[in-house]
Amino acid sequence: MTAVEPVCTEEQLPSAARGGPVGHTLARVSRAHRIAMGRRLRDLGLYPGQELMMMRLWDCGAVRQSELIQSLGLDPSTVTKMLQRLEQCGYVHRSPDPADRRAVRVEATERGQALRAGVEDAWSDLEASSLAGLGPAERAELARLLGLVADNLREEAGEAGDCPPLNC
Repeated sequence: MTAVEPVCTEEQLPSAARGGPVGHTLARVSRAHRIAMGRRLRDLGLYPGQELMMMRLWDCGAVRQSELIQSLGLDPSTVTKMLQRLEQCGYVHRSPDPADRRAVRVEATERGQALRAGVEDAWSDLEASSLAGLGPAERAELARLLGLVADNLREEAGEAGDCPPLNC
């Protein structure tokens, strides 16, 4: 196979996906990215998705758990489970919000802050590996096209935009 041949041709697609070859490829890319990132994160003591939560905490500092749930666009029970694991590892601390004792504030601990460099390296390494063979113009065009696809999918899902910003 040459570098310009598609990985999955029309004949190799599952018959039910023949009407959506791009969607099928996006699903495969997403799965492969998650697996590859998971391998890198394992060395840091994180599971896939936890680094996204840590990124929010690194950028925003202490935030209400409800705001974190909203900004990540995840189910509350999923975020709660992620936070429990992160707290058990000593990466985050949860406490009552002084402004509203019914609310819970979440913040990265010193140990959690120390993960940042490793997560940045993991993302950079996977980016380089994923885009090997693409020049700067191709990378920019791919990012632009995927941005359009993401916008279309958010519209399809009824979401206004990217993850809502936290009040940082």
